[in-house]
Amino acid sequence: MNKIQRQKAWECGLPAYLQHDLDAYKEGLRSGSTLIDCLWCELYGSINGAEIDDQAITHEHAEYLRDKYLRQIDV
Repeated sequence: MNKIQRQKAWECGLPAYLQHDLDAYKEGLRSGSTLIDCLWCELYGSINGAEIDDQAITHEHAEYLRDKYLRQIDV
């Protein structure tokens, strides 16, 4: 799977709560929200919850989301 295919696959079909927090974080970045630190924390918690509590995503999937959005590493 190449980078673009992985990105499309790993950013679709997320649990509703994770998708909501990811969308809110992206919008916060786009709009320059003063609440970006809160949005960051919400997204961090949702990624962890989806990985650890619900086992809805794999560790590798969670790391991809953390790297791309929370650490802002080009993955």
